[in-house]
Amino acid sequence: MKFSLAVILAVSGLLVNAQDAASAAGPGRPPLKPLVNPKALEDSINRKNLLNHAHQFLEFSKLSNNTRAFGSKGHQATLQYIKRLLDQTGAYDIEFEKFTYAYSEATSQLYVDSQSYPTKGVGYSPSGNITAPLVVVNNLGCEASDYPEAVSGQIALVQRGTCTLGQKVALSGGAGAVGTIIYNNIDAEPISGTLGSPSRPEGPYVPVAYISGLNGKAFIARIAEGNEVVANIRVQSFVEDRETSNVIATTKTGDRNNLIVAGAHSDSVPAGPGLNDDGSGSMGILEVALRLARYRVKNAVRFIWWSAEEFGLIGSEYHVEHLSDEDRQKVALYLNFDMIASPNSGYFVFDGDGDATDIPGPPGSEVIEQLYKAYFDSHNIRTGSAVFGGSSDYQPFVDVGIPSGGLMTGASGLKTAEGAQWWGGDAGVAYDVCYHLACDVVENLNVDVWERNSKAIAHSVASYALSIEGIPRDPRPPVRSLRVSKLSYEERLHLSCDHDDDII
Repeated sequence: MKFSLAVILAVSGLLVNAQDAASAAGPGRPPLKPLVNPKALEDSINRKNLLNHAHQFLEFSKLSNNTRAFGSKGHQATLQYIKRLLDQTGAYDIEFEKFTYAYSEATSQLYVDSQSYPTKGVGYSPSGNITAPLVVVNNLGCEASDYPEAVSGQIALVQRGTCTLGQKVALSGGAGAVGTIIYNNIDAEPISGTLGSPSRPEGPYVPVAYISGLNGKAFIARIAEGNEVVANIRVQSFVEDRETSNVIATTKTGDRNNLIVAGAHSDSVPAGPGLNDDGSGSMGILEVALRLARYRVKNAVRFIWWSAEEFGLIGSEYHVEHLSDEDRQKVALYLNFDMIASPNSGYFVFDGDGDATDIPGPPGSEVIEQLYKAYFDSHNIRTGSAVFGGSSDYQPFVDVGIPSGGLMTGASGLKTAEGAQWWGGDAGVAYDVCYHLACDVVENLNVDVWERNSKAIAHSVASYALSIEGIPRDPRPPVRSLRVSKLSYEERLHLSCDHDDDII
């Protein structure tokens, strides 16, 4: 029987590790854990355990009306579950990084000439039940002069674009409108929206409905034909400050001057339980962390479950902004996993060198990209490129120059014909038809893709826990403010709503 040199070396290496671990422990003490092995850690990840977590997450969502939005009972149960399982391993130092942020939620209904139309609730919209004719606003409704006198006492119909939703609604109220319907600047339904703050100086807010561009244009056409179009807007909303936490778990072994950080956000949108967005990433790194607990590492690994990502990367920004320059230098690299089980999946790797997207990550990001590409190549899986567009929790790390990378499988964007040829599934259909919706449940998960991506996470975490060769460790210049910290509330929310801005 013949054995390859690689197999002989691998087996002998495992034997040496085991012998070293036993001798290092000393007489009367338990043997040290074996040094992590990327293949062994990858092989320990399986769909059964992932799905067990998924059913738990779904049960948690039922504690708060089928959502795990940050600060809700369902979200708090998620965090406690993660901590409890990690505590049981004894392998991690665990902390809750607490912060407070304003939570807003709104639901809306729209009836036009007694027919119901789909609409999205808009955060900070006042509650109300109003009925009035529609009046079309000129241009994009970003100037007071765009609002005709006829809008007073009526409902303003205005297109999305150029200025914030909050400015349009405040100007509507300032012109005397009793309500506002904003229609999307593309035919599709909007994903979500917010007015950005509780009030604005341009005028009082009025109840808001947020609809598809297709329906908005249909209403305009009916008005242009001389018809009176009467709408009924019904809104229920509230705003409150909520305390929440990032969960941070750091291996007790390994060099903490060369930290490997892997993150995923633990919260969902208010509309649903978020099993793919981002339960899939949260559960993926949880399962990797639980299996990694069996091993020693050379470089310390830190897993972080971010809170309030869906409100604009709040948890990750808070964490990075509150790290000292010295602590930022200790982070060798960051790996992000946001939506890794989309039902109509693609396999997307973040474009570290920028050759596909013209937006490279910080130096060293290209090394991470190549590790993932090599991994998927070894399993005969084609990969597409994801751009560092700012729509997930990698952005604060990119802002301070930390090499970054990660995986994603697509959100509301449509799979191309080429993508369908590479990965199967349906061309012309969203990667995740339940993105930010109540149907993002266990059945929405593409388990084959989820398991493969979770194995890829295990491979990358184990590889970097052993060596960060190729990752620059020169001192980084200090950064006093993060890009995301300069954004308005609405701009932040846009980041968290447009994951498909990341796909090329």
